[in-house]
Amino acid sequence: MSAEVKKEIELEIAYVLFVDIVGYSKLVTSEQRRLLELLNQIVRESEHFRLAEAKHRLLTVPTGDGMALVFYNTPEAPVECALEVSSAASEHPELKLRMGIHSGPVSGVVDVSGRANIAGAGINIAQRVMDCGDPGHVLISKHMAEDLEQYGQWKRCLHDLGECEVKHGVRVSVVNLYTEDLGNPEVPRKFRHARQEAALPVLTEKRTGSRSWIVATAAVVLIAGLGIGGFLLSRRSVPAGSNRQTVRSETQVGETGRPSSALPAPAAAPEKSIAVLPFENLSDEKQNAFFTDGVQDEILTDLAKIADLKVISRSSVMQYKSGVARDLRKIGQELGVAHLLEGSVQRAANRVRVNAQLIDARNDAHLWAQTYDRDLADVFAIQSEIAKAIADQLQAKLSPSEINAIERAPTADVTAFDLYTQAKSLLLNISFSAKNLSNMLQAVDLLEKAVARDSSFFQAYCLLASAHDSIYFLGNEHTPARLAAAEAAIESASRMRPDAGETHLARAENLYRGYRDYDGALAELDIAGRTLPNDSRIPQLAGYIVRRRGNQEEGLQYLLRSLELDPRNFLTLQQTALSYQILRRYAEMARVLDRGLAIKPDDVETRAARAVVELDWKADTRPVHQLMEELRARDPAALKRVADTWFTCALAERDPVAAEAAISALGESPYDYNQGAIYFNHLVLEGLIARMMNDEAKARAAFSAARPEQEKVVQAQPNHGPALCVLALIDAALGRKAEALSEARRAVELLPVEKDAFNGPQMIEMLAMAAAWLGEKDLACQQLSIEMRLPGIVSYGQLKLMPYWDPLRGDPRFEKIVASLAPKL
Repeated sequence: MSAEVKKEIELEIAYVLFVDIVGYSKLVTSEQRRLLELLNQIVRESEHFRLAEAKHRLLTVPTGDGMALVFYNTPEAPVECALEVSSAASEHPELKLRMGIHSGPVSGVVDVSGRANIAGAGINIAQRVMDCGDPGHVLISKHMAEDLEQYGQWKRCLHDLGECEVKHGVRVSVVNLYTEDLGNPEVPRKFRHARQEAALPVLTEKRTGSRSWIVATAAVVLIAGLGIGGFLLSRRSVPAGSNRQTVRSETQVGETGRPSSALPAPAAAPEKSIAVLPFENLSDEKQNAFFTDGVQDEILTDLAKIADLKVISRSSVMQYKSGVARDLRKIGQELGVAHLLEGSVQRAANRVRVNAQLIDARNDAHLWAQTYDRDLADVFAIQSEIAKAIADQLQAKLSPSEINAIERAPTADVTAFDLYTQAKSLLLNISFSAKNLSNMLQAVDLLEKAVARDSSFFQAYCLLASAHDSIYFLGNEHTPARLAAAEAAIESASRMRPDAGETHLARAENLYRGYRDYDGALAELDIAGRTLPNDSRIPQLAGYIVRRRGNQEEGLQYLLRSLELDPRNFLTLQQTALSYQILRRYAEMARVLDRGLAIKPDDVETRAARAVVELDWKADTRPVHQLMEELRARDPAALKRVADTWFTCALAERDPVAAEAAISALGESPYDYNQGAIYFNHLVLEGLIARMMNDEAKARAAFSAARPEQEKVVQAQPNHGPALCVLALIDAALGRKAEALSEARRAVELLPVEKDAFNGPQMIEMLAMAAAWLGEKDLACQQLSIEMRLPGIVSYGQLKLMPYWDPLRGDPRFEKIVASLAPKL
């Protein structure tokens, strides 16, 4: 072999695009040849391939089932080429491609046959990155992403996936690149599986008796809100059709951690998109306001059943009150829609007049208007006619099943319809509010009256089941009777319409909230999504389920899809913030809460949550303290709604006077103070204050009085871990060591991390706290060490400031845990 053939070309930095055909080896030879020829044609016709080739800044290397393209010009060249190839390949569904891009050193060589070839880390890493993807993915290395970020237009297309182990145990950091219509936004299977399979080692407690207690192995998961991992809903079940925008994660935050209050600039709205704004009540009797809301909501519900439309959910549109001047262009931009429907309703005796008008939100042009003046009994027919007229104006395609769904009247009883609408409004506004339980109980009462008047009111039964399940799930009444009431409502709905999407959605909620049957719930959501293409509750619930099973990043994507259909939904925004809190990603949490405050700047619960970010993140109580002082001076009545936050701040500041004032502000409800899923009654709170002040006699008296009350709670729900945790803490305070540790361990067994990645870590934390109070420092530090390695609500601020952990202060193991959670400067 000549020296020239063996000589390597000088090492250079290049930008490598690796492309292969997925499933190539399983194809017959003729099909392999055809697809390779098609791929070669697509690549050679791409603009950036031709530009680089013309300037002799490109080297092409066949790889058997694809190719490597080595660009020597700019970082953008392989990315632009990849998107051009992806666009062209989308017209050939049989050609399934995945691509990987990396920038790094390559060495051109001449192989034994005299042809040019490539070697070096640049091409090897590009291939490893590509191997992490599924069909449609354009993945890039983290290093390449940093190069691209120098070009501002790419930032919104880059979505960090984290690390993945590839060949020979090498770990690569990977970023998913996709636009609104190119690339694959799903988390690759390799990443999903890795997150599910990662686990902490089993840790064993030192023996304190004849038996050792083994802490259940805890899956290392990305958790939050309410979720399950490893199971992706089909695209049918998540309303993200080709005419929809993909909502991006809010992750760009300044170095100070204080996010901008401005919302991100909205993308162009799809042509077939609409929001149905609240109708104006023109009736003389103002109690008809609920009837007016019901008419508007039914039109919205009918339109939302049309898969060819993007329809914004009710919780977002109801914030734009009727009867006041509206900036329609601004509303269209905020909701991400091209069209708005306005209207009015006038009800008098047995007559009703409904006026509706369709407006192009981009230019205020009035596209259609109609007035309907009929008997009150025809009101539901009017709603269906309006929905079909709007669909016709927007040139939306309606299937026969969609037409049937639109034409179906919800009930023949107008009074029952009013009761249902009132209940729906109460349940609509649930968020961080302390009024959750009272609203839910009132809604249940209204819905039971509605179905008593009309036993065939299908939608009322579905909503009733959801309310019962929520009360049960949140721990307010975690009783068999409450769960049975939910199931009875579902059975009533199922007898009437077993195949309806609403029935499957109600069953999904019940399986998730009542039984933590995550697989079953997701299967029901998949079916529900086929006939409820615009229902934001489906991706919202999927997000809760996915993250509770441990896949936080995937859960976030579902929540963001829900926000696409319901962009001003406070609950979804708050739950998204909660996901970031569980991951201890406080800058992103702050940004999402700021987005909520841009919508409702005076919402005190969200203001309190925003202030707590600084406490958890930096052990800084000043924002919470300042908020409470402001409310005491300007709006004392609002203190009840954030008294739990006030109490937490008072303990962190060791201020017994403020703590007592916070307890007074809480009122009489036993459910107003909670830490995650764990609720404390007032006597426990009094005991916590006394412990903080080292008043042993007062603390014992408070905890002794609290114990029989908490025993009743546990007896009513004996398999509810959070309730058992509180009893364990009470017994620890009373020195009942055996009972306290037994109860705390039982709570961990009832709600292990594998079963519930959201609340499971809290059970571990409460075991650690009980052990600390009992002087079992080894056990306490061991359990805290487990918890801090899991996503969870335990934070630097809590460990640094809260008096719960005073028995561990000075222990090197505890101080090391605290330091590990400290903010990185």
